[in-house]
Amino acid sequence: MATNGGGGVQREAEAAVGGRNLVYVWGYLPGASVEKSPIAAPVEIRLGGGDSWKDVCGGGCGFAMAISESGKLITWGSADDEGQSYVASGKHGEIPEPFPLPTEASIVRAAAGWAHCVSVTEAGEIYTWGWKECVPSSKAVSDMAFGGGSQKDTSGRQSSTATEQVSPKSQSSNSAQASDKKAGEEISKRRKTSSTKQELESMAPGDETFTLPPCLVNLGPGVRISTVAAGGRHTLALSDMGQVWGWGYGGEGQLGLGSRIKMVSSPHLIPCIQPPSLRKDGTLIGNNGSISSAMQMSKAPGSCVKQIACGGRHSAVLTDSGALHTFGWGLYGQCGHGNTNDQLRPTCVSSLVGNAIGGIAAGLWHTLCVTVDGHVYTFGGNQFGQLGTGTEHAETVPRLLDCPGLKEKHVKMVSSGARHNAVLTDDGQVFSWGWNKYGQLGLGDTIDRNIPSRVSFEGFVPKNIACGWWHTLLLAEEP
Repeated sequence: MATNGGGGVQREAEAAVGGRNLVYVWGYLPGASVEKSPIAAPVEIRLGGGDSWKDVCGGGCGFAMAISESGKLITWGSADDEGQSYVASGKHGEIPEPFPLPTEASIVRAAAGWAHCVSVTEAGEIYTWGWKECVPSSKAVSDMAFGGGSQKDTSGRQSSTATEQVSPKSQSSNSAQASDKKAGEEISKRRKTSSTKQELESMAPGDETFTLPPCLVNLGPGVRISTVAAGGRHTLALSDMGQVWGWGYGGEGQLGLGSRIKMVSSPHLIPCIQPPSLRKDGTLIGNNGSISSAMQMSKAPGSCVKQIACGGRHSAVLTDSGALHTFGWGLYGQCGHGNTNDQLRPTCVSSLVGNAIGGIAAGLWHTLCVTVDGHVYTFGGNQFGQLGTGTEHAETVPRLLDCPGLKEKHVKMVSSGARHNAVLTDDGQVFSWGWNKYGQLGLGDTIDRNIPSRVSFEGFVPKNIACGWWHTLLLAEEP
């Protein structure tokens, strides 16, 4: 998703082999639509200045992000009364404009959370900006100071590590969700949340909560980042060596460090792949303490991470062996382990072992993945039909999306917004489902869908799909 968040599948940009690239958008972009009305069907977005489109990156709350052929980060759609989006997007409204970064290097990846953005240059450097608590404030720490084999609950206590600190703003008005202000401070697994339909829309933090200028993130010598993901208030970065770095808010374990540290103010290496412990009887103990068969666990870990995704307050990583690991908030089952517990360390989703996963995405309260043979699994919160199962029941273990529209399709790409999803099939069709208050499904109306529905278009060939929090972007190519 933008938590995407949001969030979608990381991929290498395909070489241009046909006509020029096009970008289409639908959903909520207040600065780009008349009277902030929803854009309920795909609308082409033109890029001026003699430049052309290269890729789409989703975007944040009320603004879109894409990359031009010249390597510029392009933003648009923000409105001056939209609070965080107006600042984080560069105050770019109806007309797509290059975001002013302090580098001439070409941008190859970008992501946006609730009120922060992060981008990657072709040299593997990271720039980030937005909420102060989402922007690193000190030098990177390459060693893991959170060692230990158990999930130790340190909620409410400041870490002894000097580079980690509890942010006072994380306990006040800086909540990413207005009706859930105490999220991350309560350690009870049965925290109550208020009306889901009122979350997020009413949040409008003051400008004092922002760090306006983009800053270069220091990950130490030799670290080259290939892609990034942004959650509600946390960030993950994947290096070209398959290592994952994280920083920001970690109160539910979404930084995978084995604790509930509220604020990690400098990038830390996350131990995503750990060998399980062997019991005397030959069974293996996974990272979450669960007992699994030796055969099952031997297939799971992999040797490096190849994809990352951030949800609102949970994270997902995909290994080179096709194994999915999740960590963070679990109240709605979004970690996929058959319960609603928070996962403080990356833990393999055991029910998917044996299914080679090829792509992942994470929404506000749900997770999406697609196998290499094109089957989609969903799990987590389902209040708006975002799981696509035809019901509104949450799922705590991955459920195969076996619906008429996708039954004979091979899905090759998935992306999640806050509470909606979009997928791209290998025959060039786009399907969407979930929350549709702002037309973010692209179906011509604002009616929620609890099963995948085909987005109608003609005259172009889809290449990539990327969901922002409340909108969707499509990269296409002229035939």
